[in-house]
Amino acid sequence: MFGKNKDHTPMKRIDSLIGTGTTLAGNIVFTGGLRIDGAVTGNVHASNGEASTLVISEHAKVTGEIRVSHLVINGEVEGPVHASDYLELQPKARVKGDIHYVRLEMHVGAAVDGRLVVEGPAAGSVVELKRPSSGSGG
Repeated sequence: MFGKNKDHTPMKRIDSLIGTGTTLAGNIVFTGGLRIDGAVTGNVHASNGEASTLVISEHAKVTGEIRVSHLVINGEVEGPVHASDYLELQPKARVKGDIHYVRLEMHVGAAVDGRLVVEGPAAGSVVELKRPSSGSGG
């Protein structure tokens, strides 16, 4: 039990739902899977960095920081986003804030007003583009 790596497999079920027409003001800490169809003003975090899945539907709006392992956005987010494993931005996704991710899937139509910051093993694999040298060589 102690010393084992945490399982980062996405949850295949949704344990909790914040329904359409529901407005919640305050921070949310959850385990398992959470789907938001309403409006949340506050931070949304997975409990103790555990494997978690958060789905933000096309009618939802979250204003605050999001910190989960697996995240699917098809609604509106205002605030920084941290997906420690996988992030999917669906066609109606609108994010205002920096996005930190390890793996990213972005559909046509999704919009981001912020920086995309890759983390983890891929972060060191940046390719530097150099301009051709201006000299007479032939």
